[in-house]
Amino acid sequence: MHRAQENAVVELLDVPPVAEELAARFAERGHRLYLVGGSVRDALLHRSSGDLDFTTDARPDAILGIVQGWADAVWDTGIAFGTVGARRRHDTIEITTFRADSYDGASRNPEVRFGDDITGDLVRRDFSVNAMAVELTDGPGAHRFVDPHGGLAALAQGVLDTPAAPEQSFSDDPLRMLRAARFVAQLGFTPADRVLAALREMSGQLSRITAERVQAEFSKLMLGEHPRRALELMVDTGLASHVVPEVPAMQLETDEHMQHKDVYTHSLVVMEQAIGKETDGPDLVLRLAALLHDIGKPATRRKEPDGRVSFHHHEVVGAKMTRKRLKDLRYPKAVIDDVCHLVYLHLRFHGYGKGEWTDSAVRRYVTDAGPLLDRLHKLVRSDCTTRNRRRANALQRSYDSLEDRISELREQEELDAIRPDLDGNQIMELLGVGPGPQVGKAYKYLLALRMEQGPLGAQRAEAELRAWAAENLSG
Repeated sequence: MHRAQENAVVELLDVPPVAEELAARFAERGHRLYLVGGSVRDALLHRSSGDLDFTTDARPDAILGIVQGWADAVWDTGIAFGTVGARRRHDTIEITTFRADSYDGASRNPEVRFGDDITGDLVRRDFSVNAMAVELTDGPGAHRFVDPHGGLAALAQGVLDTPAAPEQSFSDDPLRMLRAARFVAQLGFTPADRVLAALREMSGQLSRITAERVQAEFSKLMLGEHPRRALELMVDTGLASHVVPEVPAMQLETDEHMQHKDVYTHSLVVMEQAIGKETDGPDLVLRLAALLHDIGKPATRRKEPDGRVSFHHHEVVGAKMTRKRLKDLRYPKAVIDDVCHLVYLHLRFHGYGKGEWTDSAVRRYVTDAGPLLDRLHKLVRSDCTTRNRRRANALQRSYDSLEDRISELREQEELDAIRPDLDGNQIMELLGVGPGPQVGKAYKYLLALRMEQGPLGAQRAEAELRAWAAENLSG
């Protein structure tokens, strides 16, 4: 790239004041400092990147000396790998000594070696769009753009390629293969042909990576703007078989009578439709539930005597499969529980028909969903992918009716916090008993009555309790 082009690129970059301050400190001590990687990429894309990443010829101890007294906080948890973290006012920064690592080819443990120039550091980075740097230590405003691997051109074309041969890059760290899919999801990039070939050939090496690291990348992918593209890439290259094998397993062959739709494509469409219903930013629980809601179908597929294809209890089987997969990926318990519960409940609405449910059934739907009700609404509405417009409209009208029923009941009786009309203390006082299983049984009886009939009022609840006690607690 000619100097004039470099200058034009640098002018596009809005280098934050904290970076200029830091560069001045490094320059005073005779060191070079570069803004690097995702920070440069996102600045050129005018995206907010959060943290700032720098690289330097200074060794870790020298970095510590430079930031001490300037940063509000410093941490050296990554110092063995040449990284010092710091916070200055509202900015979080990471500064890493030039690296020239080699890898043992088995575990992804690098033999940490520090380098002496920016070129050697950039060639070991994952993708060319992340292998650009801006030197800041030539003085304020005198910045130099460094792009030895065509990262700017790749960025302009939306192409994901590696600085070195992809086989070498992915062998050094197989997680980079999943990172490729993540960048497809976040940035909408298209992998270069040689990257695609390497992904197909090497996807099995992802098994060298810990479940925790895989989960972190997969979650970022799922929260991106284009997760469907990324998932299709994972399935097409074989990566999905090592992360979420249940997803490619949904690619059921369509029988000769076309009696069921492709569950895999259906699930991707449901996920996209659920994303379209998000109101407070990307929702990992909703997206995972939408993707996995039908993974129990292949295991429950049966051909009925009349020739139809059925998937009885696939929501029960799917919830169990989902729990196992998310546990294996080391997701937090709260995420696992919520996703599994949505998978388990996603079919419940289909018993509603044209409004046949009693008020009791509506109450149970709400209480069973609990705090997941809003997500369940979104999932169920998204689960309609039929091209039959009349059927689709009928389903949506039916769900509108259910939501209206829920709203009416909420207004009548504060449905979110259903309790029996008498609490445990009142039950003990009326029955003249102390704490124990009898109180629990009485409470459950009154709760069931409350669910079936709505608020009873204290007087009627007392009468019902006395009648129940006469039958159940006599003798």
